[in-house]
Amino acid sequence: MMTQNTRRAPMSETEAPEQAPAVNPEPTALDTLKQLGQMNVPQGTESNIFCLTIIGQIEGHLVLPPQNKTTKYEHIIPQLVAAEQSKQVDGIMIILNTVGGDVEAGLAIAEMITSLTKPTVTVVVGGGHSIGVPIAVASTYSLIAESATMTIHPIRLNGLVIGVPQTFEYMEKMQERVVRFVTSHSRITEERFKELMFRTGELNRDIGTAVGGLDAVKYGLMDEVGGIGQALAKLNKLIDERKQPIEAEGITQ
Repeated sequence: MMTQNTRRAPMSETEAPEQAPAVNPEPTALDTLKQLGQMNVPQGTESNIFCLTIIGQIEGHLVLPPQNKTTKYEHIIPQLVAAEQSKQVDGIMIILNTVGGDVEAGLAIAEMITSLTKPTVTVVVGGGHSIGVPIAVASTYSLIAESATMTIHPIRLNGLVIGVPQTFEYMEKMQERVVRFVTSHSRITEERFKELMFRTGELNRDIGTAVGGLDAVKYGLMDEVGGIGQALAKLNKLIDERKQPIEAEGITQ
């Protein structure tokens, strides 16, 4: 009786073995750094301080050219929300080095920072110009490097501008929003801030004032001249002060 040989021939060198379907790996910290310019929110035993960087030009509703170094506000807002609701994060430090950018996007970031319940400290290094000024003063405590500057000037419009009185009224109202926010979150008076904003002869191609680190503190715009070390020390102090009432309440209950 003849039987059929069912033994399979050996696999040739060119025949590839069957592979399991590819599984998308979880994004690493390096991937997050490349995409958002920001590390992940600390988890587990990592630092209890979340560091947020705002650099370059603040990009708002319009996408800027690819050669511009930008900070996208749609990236910043979810990071602030994640830091606020994270149980591992006790404080937030914002590193600011920006030339300004979209007014409404900058005000949105500033409003987000000032509405956080956790302690926040801002450090201006290099520069915190234009709409970066409201972001700089939005935190619980603000520091500026001695060599850093902050340019204060009136807002400007790009693109098509309709030459009617309503356009100028709109610009004036938006400018008042900026002035009101800065003066209500710092020690500078409205008169002094507007004086710096409308000063002529100091900026080469613009109206306004470039304020250095020492002058920013003298005018009451920033709280202290300092850098990362002083910022971390102040933030840790604010975190301890915030924890004390909570711990005391837990003991009395």
